[in-house]
Amino acid sequence: MKLLTNVRKLLLRCRQSPTLRPMTRTKTTTTTQAHDAADEPALTSAQLDELEQNVQLRQHKNNVPRIRQLVEALRQGGQTQDVIRQQLAAELQQLPNATHPRLLAYDNQPLELANYKHRVLPQQGAKEFSELARALSLYRMEHLGNYTGHKSYYLTGQLAMLEQAIIQYALRSLTRHGFKLISVPDILPREIIESCGMRTEGERTQVYKLDTDQCLSGTSEMALAGFFANRQLMEWELPVKVAAVSRCYRAETSGLHEEKGIYRVHQFTKVEMFAIATPEQSEPMLEEFKNIEIDLFKQLGINFRLLDMPPCELGAPAYQKYDIEAWLPGRQMWGEISSCSNCTDYQAKRLNVKYNRARDAALIHAHTLNGTATAIPRLLIALVESYQSADSIQIPEVLVPFMNGQRTITKNKKIPETKLVKFIRSA
Repeated sequence: MKLLTNVRKLLLRCRQSPTLRPMTRTKTTTTTQAHDAADEPALTSAQLDELEQNVQLRQHKNNVPRIRQLVEALRQGGQTQDVIRQQLAAELQQLPNATHPRLLAYDNQPLELANYKHRVLPQQGAKEFSELARALSLYRMEHLGNYTGHKSYYLTGQLAMLEQAIIQYALRSLTRHGFKLISVPDILPREIIESCGMRTEGERTQVYKLDTDQCLSGTSEMALAGFFANRQLMEWELPVKVAAVSRCYRAETSGLHEEKGIYRVHQFTKVEMFAIATPEQSEPMLEEFKNIEIDLFKQLGINFRLLDMPPCELGAPAYQKYDIEAWLPGRQMWGEISSCSNCTDYQAKRLNVKYNRARDAALIHAHTLNGTATAIPRLLIALVESYQSADSIQIPEVLVPFMNGQRTITKNKKIPETKLVKFIRSA
């Protein structure tokens, strides 16, 4: 973490995040930033080498050579210093977070920490979710081009009820753990999304951009983080734990056979956890997130495993991340159903989220964490495939209270089949 200290000072010197306009600035904040900026930050060649090693380790776009050029241009002086500082700030913003030291030996492979088995599943003959759901008339995905476009789906009848049951089950658990529920917007400014670590430009962006230059949110983590932008909290208030239910929008999908159906779609519902913590609280908080997720899936009775993810799987903002993968018997594969990340101060620096430290009244960048309580489509796949029988699907016991006491899902005979009909132009 010491590696990024001078990067932080350079960001402050370059006016930190030029794209994110602060809503309010207190006198104390301005004074503290001026003091930090006065500390002449200087990245040495060795420090730049270390930054580049971290970028390469995480398989991130390597812009360190460009940073070297700009740092050298600043040292040489000239009449374009302000322009150079703006360019340098933009490049520094693109650097990934530091990497937890324990992950350095993972060699791009996740480490399986635990494997939880709750059901004896057939090795052969298990049906895949789409086949099961269609047979029970609970799901539509084919022939929807005229209605909703590619990679869309309808959940109907009891399967739609099961979706709501999962959401209520997750929310009950989170509120019992002290999370406060927030209802969030789905349309966000581009600056908020990029400050959270997701690019909105480029060929492989997952972000839907609107004509207004705003974007559809990829996860409620972004809206929850934006809720605290430019906020100054007191240390006694931390940790702040909030949760949200939202639709999530992803522009990029997959054509892989194993990711067919609702495994990877353009929009889906998710229950998200988010926390703001002190640096001392953030690692224990990540463990709390992980344990909440494990308990949720244990009670659902599915088979799953816990993975400690390697540097190349952390994205830009995460310092460390756990993934949970469920065994999908109909596909005979592991599929990610949840994750949780400690982003340390990566997002907080870009969103100007600080807290007043009790012992010396210093303003410190907070740490942010996020975690998936439930991502509906993939969890539905895991539940339906794991609890299937010849002509019905058993409902996990913990979900029965949210299904009006119903214990099995059977064929829905009220929903007619959808057929592809071409639009005919009138003469």
